[in-house]
Amino acid sequence: MADANITKKALADSLKKLMKEKPFEKISVIDICEGCGMNRKSFYYHFKDKYDLVNWIFYTDFIFTVSGQHFDSGWDLLTATVEMFNRDRSFYRCALEIEGQNSFRDYFFESTLPIFELFMPRDESETEEERMISIRYLSAAFLTILHEWLVEGKKQTSREFIDSLRRLVQKLSQSNSLWMTVNVGQQQ
Repeated sequence: MADANITKKALADSLKKLMKEKPFEKISVIDICEGCGMNRKSFYYHFKDKYDLVNWIFYTDFIFTVSGQHFDSGWDLLTATVEMFNRDRSFYRCALEIEGQNSFRDYFFESTLPIFELFMPRDESETEEERMISIRYLSAAFLTILHEWLVEGKKQTSREFIDSLRRLVQKLSQSNSLWMTVNVGQQQ
């Protein structure tokens, strides 16, 4: 591991430990640095702010999770992501509660948009804007339900959680098909 990654990992471990002890908004860069014996200059050499550090943790976890793997579907990628969140559940639960500019919640939302594009087949009758509304809706819904799942504890395993989501999406698809059939029939 390169020296820069050792430093970043030490800062990340310090932040994770602090997030178990107190709310994110009460954690300062000085606290993070003191937790791993570094100075603020080292922190700011690698990160813009503590939000950037949280996003880096997710990014490196995600890259580690998906690197070298082949996913046959968006569901497989989503499952791997949920399992990653479950492995470090307390950190991600807290991270998703961070609000404000540059929050992890916003970063994760934007990161999931390409995944949800895999779930939305192109429909020639819809505009690109309409398609993006659907993708953003799925991403926002996933973000909300994922956070609730992380907060509620171990009521469902990662696999059970994803299976529940899959059944929900199937129900919505069936409802949409039925709705379209009824609407088209009424228009004729």
